[in-house]
Amino acid sequence: MTSLTRLLRAAVTAAAALLALTTASATASAAPQHHDGPRAPGDFVALSSVDPTIIQEIRYFTPHNFVGERIDGYRQPLCILTRPAAEALHRAQRQLLRQGYSLKVYDCYRPQRAVDHFVRWAEDLGDQKMKDEFYPRVDKTRLFEDGYIAEKSGHSRGSTADLTIVPLPARPTRPYVPGQPLVPCYAPQDERFEDNSLDMGTGFDCFDTLAHTLDPRIQGQQRANRLLLESTLEKLGFVNLAEEWWHYTYQPEPYPDTYFDFPVSRACLTQGR
Repeated sequence: MTSLTRLLRAAVTAAAALLALTTASATASAAPQHHDGPRAPGDFVALSSVDPTIIQEIRYFTPHNFVGERIDGYRQPLCILTRPAAEALHRAQRQLLRQGYSLKVYDCYRPQRAVDHFVRWAEDLGDQKMKDEFYPRVDKTRLFEDGYIAEKSGHSRGSTADLTIVPLPARPTRPYVPGQPLVPCYAPQDERFEDNSLDMGTGFDCFDTLAHTLDPRIQGQQRANRLLLESTLEKLGFVNLAEEWWHYTYQPEPYPDTYFDFPVSRACLTQGR
């Protein structure tokens, strides 16, 4: 390992610590860890055990998401993946560190109970408290038809991650405060919710066609940033979902037809704790 790489890894670790401080209040309220209920297969691991330098900002553990509350099944702000997917992200991180960047994950394995939570929310047409940020141009009655919400998610199979790229040194981001004014997810970067990532043209989980990876309206540096993420990950076996610039699935998936429901918790893992 070169001295430059060691410095970059140290910078990412420090950045992750700063990010953890900004979300300390949310983390402190994590549900106690129990061993009841379903457990993960042995080849599921915590990403931090494979690469502790990848920044984690698990949005569904917080109220800053399109539902506006912590999502069912997220007992800890933790990225869990199948080991092959986690090791592939580690290889991507090594490449990005040499370029002065770090990966940041927003979501990884997602239990079926979380997907069920999304479905219940989508069926409640009266709950639109997060509309102004996450789906300002989409009528909530169309969320299923337009493909933004579904009864099954590839995330539940364990090899899919939502992620972005952060320039180093990573700056801390302010925490979301429920009730604060919301800005459309496609607004200019200096207007929408603060994120320390490269400008990808929209925020994470933006229910809008501008979030399509190759939308022709996204040009210049925003397009270059999306292509950097895409080229880095696709060379290592990940496949992008064309409708979401942040969504990548490692291929071949160890569990292509299985949708798991164990909670997002270290207590549910047999490895990578």
